Amino acid sequence: MLALRLTRGAHPAVQLRRLLVAAASAGTGFLLLCTLGYAMSNPDAGSGSLLRLAWCATPLAATVYFAVAVARTDPATSPRTGLSAIGLGPARLMAVSATTTALACTLGSMLALLFFLHLRGDLTGMPFDGAAAEFLAADTPLPLPAALTLLSLTPVIASLSVALTLRPRDDRPTPPGTRTFGRFGAYGSGKARETFGAYGRFGARLRATARPGKDGPGKDGPGKDGPPQARASEPHPPAQTEGQASPVLPPDTLPAPPADPPKGLPWGIAVLAAGLAVEAYATRSGGTPTTPLPGGLAGGAPSVLIGWLLTATGLALAGPGLTHLCGRLLQTARPGALRLLAGRVLMTESTRIGRPLGVVCAVASGAYAMTALDGPDGAEFGPLTTLGLLLVVGCTLATLLTAAVEAKHARADTTEALLRLGAPATMLRGAAAVRAGALLALFGPLTLVVAELAALPLTS
Repeated sequence: MLALRLTRGAHPAVQLRRLLVAAASAGTGFLLLCTLGYAMSNPDAGSGSLLRLAWCATPLAATVYFAVAVARTDPATSPRTGLSAIGLGPARLMAVSATTTALACTLGSMLALLFFLHLRGDLTGMPFDGAAAEFLAADTPLPLPAALTLLSLTPVIASLSVALTLRPRDDRPTPPGTRTFGRFGAYGSGKARETFGAYGRFGARLRATARPGKDGPGKDGPGKDGPPQARASEPHPPAQTEGQASPVLPPDTLPAPPADPPKGLPWGIAVLAAGLAVEAYATRSGGTPTTPLPGGLAGGAPSVLIGWLLTATGLALAGPGLTHLCGRLLQTARPGALRLLAGRVLMTESTRIGRPLGVVCAVASGAYAMTALDGPDGAEFGPLTTLGLLLVVGCTLATLLTAAVEAKHARADTTEALLRLGAPATMLRGAAAVRAGALLALFGPLTLVVAELAALPLTS
């Protein structure tokens, strides 16, 4: 009931993202049901039915990826102060988010079932004069347990992925002086050990252990260090009363870059190079068996498909590292305020927007390479292949836009601080344009090069 109330009272933009998740789930469910219909119409084509079911894994993965991105940006299930007091801790919010995702995906699956039954003619007469009877199995009773099992894949996998992604993590630092179990079970404090000779070096221990009033007011007088109460309050700024002007913020208002760059760039480059090498090997090996592709596409060698998969994985792994590198390059050669702001934001948000950007590049390169499957006349896509391509491209683009919205909300405090410092709004828009241009300049040629290399085995 709580998930239903939070779903009903959400912002219209949040409701739109949930409806997009339901639409993606409906498309994926329809593809799975069409695979079931093809298997019922062709009971002897066991390998062909399994191949069609395997190709449905790509739209399913894109739908789950989009559902996880929408769940992360849902403001209704984000942790806030005071919610734990009423029983809405991190674990409960994670369960609510997973339930909301399951509800949206279940709605889409039910719509897919109703549309599939309508096309079969079970609800009304068969439309389109029975043109789609081959993959609908209109003359065979629909096995309801098998249909429900296929339709439950998207809600179950999406809700489990959301629960795994949003699971509570204890990121609280260890309080100073806390006793912990050390090496080999030794029980002691968590302080770092002092090196030999540090105890009495330059009187450091004597100065550290000297009490404030031990020396008395004889030499320096009471006014040198002041009373202990005044010294204890020195590091804290004075309280601000109403009516006073807000204090000037320091110039380090820019978002702090991550301490360590993303560690997936070497692995991504290695996997990308392995995928291109596998595709090059498929070009030079002759007489290899071809794997038929559904939807009217020509066949390709199994090694080509494996190379595509490795290439897409490599781009997804290298996306955060490339985004971080792009932000660092923007800040080279004596940058001004605009380039410094754009580069620092890219470095900070490299993990958040880099992975979806790498996935978009992988999908774009794969879609470009698929146009070379049928020679110069282009590929003649069937209706199911077109639906699958639209699902994958739409989900990846929507995931990238959702990650951009999440990044905008994450740096809202920095934007407000810059505006209070007097930064014009045109500079913020200019920094956004510089970031977009830098990412396009880096990922655009990379996508074209990978697409050309992926299409080379199919055109040679």
